[in-house]
Amino acid sequence: MACLWLLLSGMFKPMLLILGVLSVAVVVWLAVRMRVLEHRGQPIYFRFLHILEYWAWLVWQIFLSNVDVTRRVWSRKLDIKPTLRRVAATPDTELGRVIYANSITLTPGTTTINFTPNDEILVHALHEDSLAELEKGDMAAHIRDVEPHLHFRNR
Repeated sequence: MACLWLLLSGMFKPMLLILGVLSVAVVVWLAVRMRVLEHRGQPIYFRFLHILEYWAWLVWQIFLSNVDVTRRVWSRKLDIKPTLRRVAATPDTELGRVIYANSITLTPGTTTINFTPNDEILVHALHEDSLAELEKGDMAAHIRDVEPHLHFRNR
């Protein structure tokens, strides 16, 4: 990334080059000391074509939610009914559950508050209809399609 920055910026002043080399050296030293490169956590791989399909589906859901929130806010009777409810986090992996929570937050009108100990997500919604959509499970099903098919389950 330092080389890319150097090529794109075109700044070849000695002071910037020295400070850049020192910055890279400090970051590498810290990464080694923190054992960042040795971490063997959740494998971050997904089924590639399914993730592209999920992204397209999520963008469409974000668009639909934008239209719904705009319609509710601009209506004369202000058709909002804020609701707080627990929704089951049904994706199979921990990373899948995090993607599920982030996808809920990305969708206008809903916000993930936190995870509960029994694999549920506390969600705030502008209207309870949004929570009914989540409880149908379409978003969770799309995320399960993206997750790798592992021989074991993390649950």
